[in-house]
Amino acid sequence: MTRVPRVCRHRPTARSHRVWTLLFLALMLGPCTLSAQTELRIEAPSLVLTGIPFELSVTAVDADGNPVSDYDGSLSITGLSSGSFDGHRIDHAVIGAAGDHSLQVRDGTLSGNVEIRAIPAVLSILPPLFAITLALMFRQVVFSLFAGIWLAATFIHDYNIVSGFFAVLTHFVINSITTKSQAQILVFSFLFGGMVGVITRNGGARGIAELITRFAKGAKGGQVSTMLMALVMFFDDYANVLIRGNLMRPITDKLCISREKLSFLVDTGAASVASTALISTWIGYEVGLIDQGLQIIGSSEDGYSMFIRTIPYRFYPLLALVFAFLVSATDRDFGPMLKAERRARFEGKVLRDGAEPATETLEDEADGHGRSSWLNGLAPIVTILVVGLTGIYLTGRDALGPDDVATLGSIVGNSDSYVALLWASLAGCTVAIFLAVARRVLTMSEAFSAWVQGLKSMMMAIVILVLAWSIGAATTELQAAGYLVQILEGALDPAWLPALTFVIAAAMAFATGTSWATMAIMMPLVIPLANALSLSAGLAPERVDDILVGVIASVLAGAVFGDHCSPISDTTILSSMASASDHIDHVRTQLPYALLVAFVGLALGSIPTAYGMSPWISIVLGIAVLVAVLFLYAKPVGSPQSMEETV
Repeated sequence: MTRVPRVCRHRPTARSHRVWTLLFLALMLGPCTLSAQTELRIEAPSLVLTGIPFELSVTAVDADGNPVSDYDGSLSITGLSSGSFDGHRIDHAVIGAAGDHSLQVRDGTLSGNVEIRAIPAVLSILPPLFAITLALMFRQVVFSLFAGIWLAATFIHDYNIVSGFFAVLTHFVINSITTKSQAQILVFSFLFGGMVGVITRNGGARGIAELITRFAKGAKGGQVSTMLMALVMFFDDYANVLIRGNLMRPITDKLCISREKLSFLVDTGAASVASTALISTWIGYEVGLIDQGLQIIGSSEDGYSMFIRTIPYRFYPLLALVFAFLVSATDRDFGPMLKAERRARFEGKVLRDGAEPATETLEDEADGHGRSSWLNGLAPIVTILVVGLTGIYLTGRDALGPDDVATLGSIVGNSDSYVALLWASLAGCTVAIFLAVARRVLTMSEAFSAWVQGLKSMMMAIVILVLAWSIGAATTELQAAGYLVQILEGALDPAWLPALTFVIAAAMAFATGTSWATMAIMMPLVIPLANALSLSAGLAPERVDDILVGVIASVLAGAVFGDHCSPISDTTILSSMASASDHIDHVRTQLPYALLVAFVGLALGSIPTAYGMSPWISIVLGIAVLVAVLFLYAKPVGSPQSMEETV
């Protein structure tokens, strides 16, 4: 009998029941477990302006704080007036009312919170305006900048004036001097000031001036020599003014050149040269301001590279130098300067009747042994140039990758200019001290004393620079540029911003009498403003860059122009003192010349270059116009025409 096979049936065991139960629970509770271990992290500014868009970023993180890479949720947010979603970023978020706000972001069971304080948007621009107002009232740049930072810190610290006062130091000043690039700028400025102190004391600066004055044989030669000396004394505007004025005054008096003309030539060649020189006591200050502005907009370019790029766009100082040389070489003048020059030539009066020459209390320091030598001054300057250029080449070459082509442009572009400047300033100090001691002009003690005096001479510049960095950081934290962009967007063509910046900077420098305060207050505002306006207008990257360079140059050029014309400017006053000119006569005779150059630079430089024209073409056109004015409008000083025909 055949046995029929029996079908075996598996009977579930207790163990299999447990497996299926755990699997079911895992599937059911999985989302709950994820939500328990996952949360939304929100990154947002702690302070925003009412009505001004800002950004929020939302990230899903696990219990250990690591981003969840496969998270793709659908966000909702409460607490905003408006906002648009782009992935996990909330663009153009806006809060409409001032006060403390709690924003909550949700995605189903996930949520995140962030606390944001909003202040009225108009408050963002009050600190720089407050600093400007105080500078106009009291002409004290340190006090004005400190007060502006204090006001900004008060707004940031919930309107607490005590917390704001201490935050000026603990939050802004300390943070302004702790970055590597800013520390390098400060050290370079100190070292360069020390070198200037030594070459002024060891007779080097006077030796260079005496070498140049050998060419002063007539009225034209005397004027041209005065301007040539300005180019050699490029390292410092004060030394430029004091040495040239005091040294040339007896010579120009013998050549019957009016004191008004001498003070004009001395004044024009001071800040115009120092502000555009590749290395000077100005450069650390200017580079520091530019570098901070570039950091605000997230640019990778260093401040020194941008400084060099702005030189062709600084039309006022460049054209002012050319115009002073043209006036000197042609011996032609117009306006009140022509009247002053003819008085000196025909009547032998270098000062008008009744003039009150400024007291000559400021002299350049002569060396203690009564010696002067052009080598003592020229050797440290040449050392700085050679070491600086070598440093740029070496640091740039070392920064190139194995596959990079070593062209001049790539080497300079990859160089560490701050390191090169530090090497150069240290080498210049060393050579200046060595020559002074080795040639027995100064003892070692006297040389180091002069070096320390040079360091001290830079202290005010350093204080202003640090406060300038601080007010720039404060206006950035208050998002002042965003508020200005919202006001000007659509109402102002970005191409007009360089010209407008020049006019505002000139007016402010004229009213305050200080170019440095003007640069300190304006630079951190206009750089982000120019960048944002250009980008919002949809300009091509090349145009954005042109406008940015033009705006930076306009701040520097406008500040020099206003300072040049202002009767309360320190360099204007020093020019009158060193030249022993009546101060009001100096201002009155030089103003028409400065206004002419400023108008030509604005019309043929700042405006057309913002639309893409080469700055070199602008400079050539500007020189052509100035030459035409001299030969069509001005008259030769030595002309036998009567004094009544003067313009």
